[in-house]
Amino acid sequence: MSRRLLLPLAAAIVVLDQVTKHWAVNSLSGGRTVHVVWTLRCALGFNSGMAFSKATGLGPLIGIVATIAVAWLLMSLRKAGSSMSAVGMALVGGGAAGNVIDRLFRGDGWFRGSVVDFIDLQWWPVFNVADSAITVGGCLLVLGAVLASRTADVAEVSP
Repeated sequence: MSRRLLLPLAAAIVVLDQVTKHWAVNSLSGGRTVHVVWTLRCALGFNSGMAFSKATGLGPLIGIVATIAVAWLLMSLRKAGSSMSAVGMALVGGGAAGNVIDRLFRGDGWFRGSVVDFIDLQWWPVFNVADSAITVGGCLLVLGAVLASRTADVAEVSP
């Protein structure tokens, strides 16, 4: 994947995340639930903490740390060791940016907002498109690091 496509990928994640959250807020308010298939449903929720609703009430601190992380990830895209790692960084950066936007603009003040969650599997905490991108991107980063480590180990053993 060309590195010049990574910023548009991150931007596409932000746009998709915000469009789906807008839909959720407007369509699922008042406790409305949309059953999709099997245990998958859409049900509106708000998270003022971080993953799995941990650190509730620390939204401003989480928002500041996430903003720094997004900036660092996007600046580091050029230095990614592999295409897999670069895509992972773009996904994590775009997802984190999507959730930072919620913290910035969906509350009573800057970084006082809650993240909109609406994808409900009923056996896992409710999440959103940004959370999915962060998870997939994180997995790609770990996989890229493991593969790079194996390649380095093989290079050291080879004559």
